[in-house]
Amino acid sequence: MAAMRRIRVIPVLGIDRGRLVKTVGFKHPKYIGDPLNAIKIFNDKEVDELAIVDIRAALNGTEPDYELIADMAGECFMPLAYGGGIRHADQAKRIFDLGVEKVIMNSAFLEQPELVTGLASNYGAQSIVVCLDVDRNMFGKWRVKGVSGSRKYEWTPEEAAVMAEEAGAGELLLHAIYKDGSLSGYDFDLIRSVSGRLNIPLVALGGARGTSDMLQAVQSGASAVAASSTFVYNRNDTRSILINYPNQKTLTEEVFRHL
Repeated sequence: MAAMRRIRVIPVLGIDRGRLVKTVGFKHPKYIGDPLNAIKIFNDKEVDELAIVDIRAALNGTEPDYELIADMAGECFMPLAYGGGIRHADQAKRIFDLGVEKVIMNSAFLEQPELVTGLASNYGAQSIVVCLDVDRNMFGKWRVKGVSGSRKYEWTPEEAAVMAEEAGAGELLLHAIYKDGSLSGYDFDLIRSVSGRLNIPLVALGGARGTSDMLQAVQSGASAVAASSTFVYNRNDTRSILINYPNQKTLTEEVFRHL
């Protein structure tokens, strides 16, 4: 019997001024708790890897919170990716030096793709993730946004994804703004359209309700899946907080057995 394919399932945590928060459509951040406590729980649940994004750093033009990043990296037993406020190579170097395995570039990539090229050259493409935040305009067309969703760009997500790969990114995190916090399922059409243009792994983010959506995202072209709300809320009552993660048996034997 052939070995089952096991994809990565990545919780994404948003932080704002050191607090763990969750947004809906990039708005109305709701306080969830302390990020270090969440990391401890995810350690116990044997999470594949963890991504943490400062949701206000780019918007406010602030430096990454290096003290908090150091605390989170020291607490985290799984590979850790960090994004938010990285605009210069020396900032990325400092974050890598704190023990973070990957940096996530969003606004800086859109404004200066050569920064991604330089970082990939110095640290390896596998350490550089470009996050594309994608929204829909009034006609339903996909468009790329940056700076916490506040700045519009004329590129389509397919065009920007190819730019990210050509710049040297080793992975693309595709985040549908209009799905953020909705628990309505990924945008599978978006995943299919963008993944079809890429040779690097695509990680789908935005809207996941549970493992069935994750399976469908992979079947639509994602190499890995990420989620936020489904890992911080009680699935039976989205108003209550419950840090959770599928157990390894569910991920390996029940959900992805058909891949």
